[in-house]
Amino acid sequence: MIPGMSDAAGNGTAGRDERRTDEEGRRELRERRVAAYRGAPRVLARLGFLGTLRERLALLAEADGRYDLDEASDLYGDGVVEALEERVAGLLGTEAAAFFPTGTMAQQVALRCWAGRTGNPVVALHGLSHPEVHERNAFSRVAGLRPVRVTSEPRMPTAAEVRDFEEPFGALMLELPLRDAGFLLPTWEELTEVVDAAREREAVVHFDGARLWECAVHFGRPLDEIAGLADSVYVSFYKSLDGFGGAALAGPGALTAEAKAWRHRYGGTAFQQFPTALSALIGLERELPRLPEYVTHARVVAAALREGLATAGVPWARVHPEVPHTHDFQVWLPYDAETLAQAAIRTAEETGTMLFANGWEQQGPGLALTEVYVRAAGLEWTPDDVRTAAADFVTRLTETATTATGTGTAGR
Repeated sequence: MIPGMSDAAGNGTAGRDERRTDEEGRRELRERRVAAYRGAPRVLARLGFLGTLRERLALLAEADGRYDLDEASDLYGDGVVEALEERVAGLLGTEAAAFFPTGTMAQQVALRCWAGRTGNPVVALHGLSHPEVHERNAFSRVAGLRPVRVTSEPRMPTAAEVRDFEEPFGALMLELPLRDAGFLLPTWEELTEVVDAAREREAVVHFDGARLWECAVHFGRPLDEIAGLADSVYVSFYKSLDGFGGAALAGPGALTAEAKAWRHRYGGTAFQQFPTALSALIGLERELPRLPEYVTHARVVAAALREGLATAGVPWARVHPEVPHTHDFQVWLPYDAETLAQAAIRTAEETGTMLFANGWEQQGPGLALTEVYVRAAGLEWTPDDVRTAAADFVTRLTETATTATGTGTAGR
């Protein structure tokens, strides 16, 4: 036997067992959280994708009367898919739009098309943007693009940073809102200045507008005017519109025509996509007109939540942004993520009200954040309802934290 092999193998096995136990614990906690969410009579957002198959299929019943269900089904992107593309182009004021099964695919295609036109594969973007954080380096590994970070600070990039960036880039990608920084948006003046700075450098501008639909309140501008600042725009059909999935790339006719060719090459021209297309059309009819109401009420919820946490005696709390830019925002609290998750679940199980329905992310020792979404279900909540829910949560948070400290869980 090689000296030390027995100990090394033993330690390795223990490490694997420990990791497996951690993964199992996280999975069990998530399952319990989702069950508590589904069972809670009162939540701030009833997200469709967490519903049952029966509930999701019921959405398609709303298509009758919104679309001619007696026409032939779609084949490889015609029919209802083309109708959806025309609807999006009309809303965003662009020449055309192309349907994609995912936003990841849509943006890769858009930016590689622009790279072919500019001759420069460099894409300037934010370090917290979705492709950088959540897409496993797809831009560079799949699309042949080279992303460079204008900034990684938890704020929007400035015009000076774009204008003075040290190397040439063919496209500037702006995520509106910047989700991982707290669903942040610039002011309209800041946005136009950033776009102008990119144009001064002869770069094209692409908006990652997965959540562009809810930006109109903050900017005080209609969707077509916002989209009109960019050379191309990507939008999602499920993040705010509650569709089954899917995305669209909107822009010049020549660009979207080329994008459809690349969509085929990427395997995105599926045989039939009518369920997803119909759900998107339903979302545009049902949810899009209500988004301003959700944004306005999210600001009421955020203010009451901040007051409720302070009154309940939390030593420190931050609602970010203080006045939400969209109908989603972050909450930061000085506890570890598991303690917060356990308290949120207990509150839902014991009171029937789930204030914090999303998971908590550890951001440092004794510090975690969660995202709060406000949709139709949240419109029923008064400020007093929010403050009461915050007090109930803090009561259980204190109990959970005390128990964890007493048993040594916090130390582990």
